[in-house]
Amino acid sequence: MLSNLKSLSTRRAPWLLLAFSAFALELCALYFQHIMKLEPCVMCVYERITMLGIVVAGLVGSIAPQNIIIRLLAFGLWALNAVWGLLLAMEHTDYQLNPSPFATCDFFPNFPSWAPLHEWLPWLFNPTGNCADIVWQFFGYSMPQWLIVSFAIYCVLFIIIAVTALLPAKK
Repeated sequence: MLSNLKSLSTRRAPWLLLAFSAFALELCALYFQHIMKLEPCVMCVYERITMLGIVVAGLVGSIAPQNIIIRLLAFGLWALNAVWGLLLAMEHTDYQLNPSPFATCDFFPNFPSWAPLHEWLPWLFNPTGNCADIVWQFFGYSMPQWLIVSFAIYCVLFIIIAVTALLPAKK
């Protein structure tokens, strides 16, 4: 079993599955926004970007999974975006569960001036909602709480796959 886990990062299909799973969650977010008319907030937009980062990590890893440089780049992107997304979702949940006039999210996204994503792709990155509003729940948990679950799963999977990839091969 350990050898099967160890070989996952050197095969294309697991990397594509990583990209597909994050892309499916992105499609869900777009469904919530454009079909169910739930307005995304700034934190939602930032969480989308980290989810897109996981899509990119999966696609990069699938380019040449046998190449150590490509694999390390993909692992780095995966870890960065999974942890960053988890931290963002936790902060977003805090805004919802502990609303305060002194701790609020921004009204406008803080993108670099050379990449105003909310102007280039407003249908994807323009926030119009309030971070403290709970506009959707499933089994009593809000969307950012479900994102905590999603990003935590990505983090755990990263740790399992990365650690087994680093283990020495059995002789």
